[in-house]
Amino acid sequence: MEAIKYFKALSDKTRLRLLNLLIRHELNVNEITNILGMGQSRISRHLKILTDCGLLSQRRDGLWVFYRAAPEGEGREFINSMENILRKDQDLKIDLSRLEWVIEEFEKNKTKYFDAIAPDWDKLKKNIFGNFNITKEIVSKLDMYHTAADLGCGTGELLAALNNKADKIIGIDKSSKMLEEVKQRLPRGENKYDLRLGKIEHLPMKENEADLAVINMVLHHLPSPFNGIAEANRILKTGGTLIIADIKKHDNEDMRRIYGHRWLGFSDNEIDNWLFNAGFEIKISSQYNVENNMKINLYFAEKIQDIRNLNQINIKEIYYEHEDDKRDYRA
Repeated sequence: MEAIKYFKALSDKTRLRLLNLLIRHELNVNEITNILGMGQSRISRHLKILTDCGLLSQRRDGLWVFYRAAPEGEGREFINSMENILRKDQDLKIDLSRLEWVIEEFEKNKTKYFDAIAPDWDKLKKNIFGNFNITKEIVSKLDMYHTAADLGCGTGELLAALNNKADKIIGIDKSSKMLEEVKQRLPRGENKYDLRLGKIEHLPMKENEADLAVINMVLHHLPSPFNGIAEANRILKTGGTLIIADIKKHDNEDMRRIYGHRWLGFSDNEIDNWLFNAGFEIKISSQYNVENNMKINLYFAEKIQDIRNLNQINIKEIYYEHEDDKRDYRA
């Protein structure tokens, strides 16, 4: 009986607490130890049991391993059947409060980091990617748009370049210092720009507000890239264009250690599946060689459906561990 292995795995209080956390957020071992206040070896042992029985999945990213509740299969079905019970458990809610605190601290530290490097951001980008100009590549492929939005606009290099490509241009970043740098770069007296403080996962924009959205070198900083893409679906009109530029999967841990990257790039399969499951269809994809033996992938995708109409998606992270994973969320 398949159910027995699940019940055995969850007969331990620590493993039940782990599953409850990982249903809600992808975490690495260090983050889990901070939340539960337990040693790494103890946590790792319990994570292995839950993973081996199919209740958890893991994602290797360079030297790091991230865990989350199984996204599909019999393990997911079992989790779904008991999720309501876990949600009502008062003891488990204490862990969730601690999880919320850890996430908030991550966001605060990330914002502080970008605030600190804002004056030197353009120089730092050159250190990573050399003289390659992704802005030029993006703009060269654009038509004319009514409303364009740069989601995670940084110091505004792309915003300035969009001046002749849209009637209205919205720039969003969670770093107030970055937005101050943007103001120095934009043409004076130009009233078509609208700068807003906010996160990509919770954009300060109305539904269907834009017909062009760009996520340029931002996804690798997000805990959930899919949630960022899902938000882009919400603010784009049907038929609108989403452009994603990001690093192809690599193993250079310096990008995480020095520049705070959460993800060491993405495989083609990951981006393709996230776009598909968020209601987009890829129209153009290109790849460019840059410094540090890295590559940048550029995707132009069209919004073909509102994500709220995709009944098989519950607006949560979808991860694919291997290149040969298939799309299995198709309606």
